[in-house]
Amino acid sequence: MSEVVCDITISLDGYAAGPEQSREDPLGKGGEGLHTWMFETPEENRAELDGILSAGAYIMGRNMFGPIRGEWDVDWTGWWGDEPPYHGPVFVLTHYPREPLTMAGGTTFTFVTDGIESALDQARDAAGEANVAIAGGPSTVDQYLSAGLLDELRLHVTPILLGGGERLFARVPALRLRPTSARSASLVTHAVYRIPRAS
Repeated sequence: MSEVVCDITISLDGYAAGPEQSREDPLGKGGEGLHTWMFETPEENRAELDGILSAGAYIMGRNMFGPIRGEWDVDWTGWWGDEPPYHGPVFVLTHYPREPLTMAGGTTFTFVTDGIESALDQARDAAGEANVAIAGGPSTVDQYLSAGLLDELRLHVTPILLGGGERLFARVPALRLRPTSARSASLVTHAVYRIPRAS
């Protein structure tokens, strides 16, 4: 059965992006170090990398799509170049309407202005029997956690300290997660948690 999952990388001090995010530094000062494990040791982390891109549809916040605030700069097509890595439907949470954007490799960005539940409904329809992935950033992940809409959280913890920036769990009320697995690699520790549904 289809589930809602999330993969997100954080520093040891809990940040998913460093301070001073900008077009030049999309992950903030020092934030590039969060994803060293993906690019320097990909084979060591193949199962986790494959898991990140195995969903049938994705949801992300506007800040993950780009640095623009207010009305859209329609020339902006995301951080990933002409062929984003998703190769499927991506639903972007925003307050500003924009026409869907189709990219090379099968990625289509659809811009959702009526909230996280609407984005999830659309993503479930698009994913069919496959999972829906909450791609980030931390504010978006926090919203889905707080609303009880996430089934599985896959944390990738890198051994760096950012000292500031965008923290995961900053907006989440008290919550008990159930650990199901953990694995250490040379540049990251992978931990998987189930989120029990309220009875």
